Amino acid sequence: MSRTIRPALPVLLLALLAPPVRAQERVSDYRDVANRIIDAATASHRAYERLGDLVDTFGPRLSGSVALERAIDWILREMEADGLQNVRGEPVMVPHWVRGQESLELVVPRARRLPMLGLGGSIGTPPGGIRAEVLVVSTFDELEARASEARGRIVLFDAPFTSYGETVQYRSQGAIAAAKAGAVASLIRAVASGSMQSPHTGAMSYEDGVTRIPHAAISVEDAMMLHRMQERGERIEVLLRMEARTLPDAPSRNVMGEIVGHERPDEVVVLGGHIDSWDVGQGAMDDGGGVVAAWEAVRLLKELGLRPRRTIRVVGWTNEENGGRGGAKYAEDHAGETHVLAIESDGGVFKPLGFGFTGTDRAFAIMSEIGRFLERVDAGSVTRGGGGADIGPLMRTGVPGMGLNVDGTRYFWYHHSDADTLDKLDPDEVALCVAAMAVMAYIAADLPEALPR
Repeated sequence: MSRTIRPALPVLLLALLAPPVRAQERVSDYRDVANRIIDAATASHRAYERLGDLVDTFGPRLSGSVALERAIDWILREMEADGLQNVRGEPVMVPHWVRGQESLELVVPRARRLPMLGLGGSIGTPPGGIRAEVLVVSTFDELEARASEARGRIVLFDAPFTSYGETVQYRSQGAIAAAKAGAVASLIRAVASGSMQSPHTGAMSYEDGVTRIPHAAISVEDAMMLHRMQERGERIEVLLRMEARTLPDAPSRNVMGEIVGHERPDEVVVLGGHIDSWDVGQGAMDDGGGVVAAWEAVRLLKELGLRPRRTIRVVGWTNEENGGRGGAKYAEDHAGETHVLAIESDGGVFKPLGFGFTGTDRAFAIMSEIGRFLERVDAGSVTRGGGGADIGPLMRTGVPGMGLNVDGTRYFWYHHSDADTLDKLDPDEVALCVAAMAVMAYIAADLPEALPR
């Protein structure tokens, strides 16, 4: 008996660990419908055109702004007109930071107006501004080594872009480090992989017990210029003026619509992006395009008469940029629901390459099988590790998550800057993003068995 059992054990273990063959076979049944979705999505530029309506009409949509709330009102009307079900805005209280007027002038060694953007959450300067000498450093370690020179000065972090995750620390933590060294204000070289004299904004932080000082970004070119001046031994003096202030929290909404499932309506596949943006450019790439592509994916499924077993819900989350309250409130409000899968697009709607996935091995194998249907448009790669800021709270409860992966070559050229405008996107690439999300969302929502956790 033992000789019979022992050879069977590895087989049994493999059977338990491997993806269910039955589930993968059922995925293969969706090839025709996947092709139908791709053909329909790539036959028009409807998503690009609707995105143009959004960003040209309402412009940038910072949390707390009238523009954001008017854009949400418009989306609600349009979703109703599309015939989506359960269209609604769910209340969220959001931070309300206001930029006000701002400027930065080089005074010594020569006069020049320097393009700048205050960083989100920064305090303002006194009414007359802050005029002070500049100390340029490249790293936090260099600032610590030269801390005695920083007192009473404006510290500029001229940190070259390596990766967003590494370089963004100067935006988020720079004011804290500079204040600890006694600086009166701080500046950063824009967190950007390319520049044409374009500063980039974004969220920054303060620390309890540390003096709050104004914090702003300047262009890559000007940061390098000031650094060269310092290396030549020149004295650098600037005048910084900022009216930035934080007002009481303001009401906003997560905006959403659905195709209700015909068999298991209480099980949900959710997809979307964030509807808010920074207060510069148009917020077209970050992240109006992500919201509209997901929205168009759901609208397209409805137009094709594809009603899955489970509910598909598209969401435009609010306040991703400077608080993340939309994603957190969504997870709280919908804690009693069964989410089968969450998909987020927040990397620009450039040429899609596939998806990153976070979930069990079995679920990963199934999503990889679905990904094969997107190989015809070179978007079939499903890799380990994926998600997004807005679906993060859901994923922390065990919901499988996916992030749309795109060609991000140009993303940080435009990110959080005045250059984030519709013209940076290609209508055909946006349509491919629609196709990729529609295929993934529909098949995951229609499989006879839910994704295993």
